[in-house]
Amino acid sequence: MSGPWRLGTRGSALARAQSEDVAARLRRVSGRDVELVVISTRGDRITDRPLPEVGGKGLFTLELEEGLRDGSLDLAVHSLKDLPSEPVPGLVIAAVPEREDPRDVLVGATLAGLPSGARVGTGSARRALQLRVARPDLVPVPIRGNVETRLRKQVDGEVDAVVLAAAGLARLGLSDRVTAYLDVDRCVPAVGQGALGVQCRASDGVLRAALAELVDPDAVDEVALERAFLEALGGGCSVPVACHAHVEGERLRVRAFVGRADGAWVSEAGVCDRGEARRVGRELAQRLTERLARQPPRAPDQPPEGRPA
Repeated sequence: MSGPWRLGTRGSALARAQSEDVAARLRRVSGRDVELVVISTRGDRITDRPLPEVGGKGLFTLELEEGLRDGSLDLAVHSLKDLPSEPVPGLVIAAVPEREDPRDVLVGATLAGLPSGARVGTGSARRALQLRVARPDLVPVPIRGNVETRLRKQVDGEVDAVVLAAAGLARLGLSDRVTAYLDVDRCVPAVGQGALGVQCRASDGVLRAALAELVDPDAVDEVALERAFLEALGGGCSVPVACHAHVEGERLRVRAFVGRADGAWVSEAGVCDRGEARRVGRELAQRLTERLARQPPRAPDQPPEGRPA
């Protein structure tokens, strides 16, 4: 048997936990060892600015993909919400394992329990806008850092609450810190939130065959719709974009949300057959883009109105 597969991972506790889980599964199905190789990405190194100001796609993935292309890595585990939707020549997402809880959560207070003017920490334009749609009196505060850093900002009183992904807290064994889960109809999750994508070289048939044992068909169909939606929009972390699909038997239930920097937004929900996932994702993106273009500009101090419907 050949040497161990080299699995590239970012250095945060969450990234390592996700990668260790995939490595353990891969060892079980293949009987081959897997070793973790920690890689620092540009997104990890730049922590003093909000992600929209940093710009560019693949802030948390490019260095890992370079390792796959030059052969220093055999596979990489990504949070799918960080992975750009465009295909990368020579590389494939060979496995999407079972998805963790895709919802956003509040730590520190419930949404109804926050006082008027409360400061809520989030580094996401998507979360900030949807929070203000639900509670125009809240003040989103930009924060960066790993899960532990964000939790500490709430404990230290820098913010009254923080919004995080339920999946990240669950994978770190920190679900007991959750104060409230946000319903997907109120705060639509990011594309791919809660899902992992295992990437490798398209030419590595042995590894791809082993990774096929880790695939969850429900997660594959859900993220296919969501990523087709994002690809059609050409959106990234600088745009308030959200899409969540959920398998119900042979159907997919979907809700999507698109906003603008001025606070205007549109949302839509629907149901489709699983085999139509990518087409429906693209068509949904086109409809919401057209609807948002018809929304009048909003004054900078005018809070968004209503809630996703």
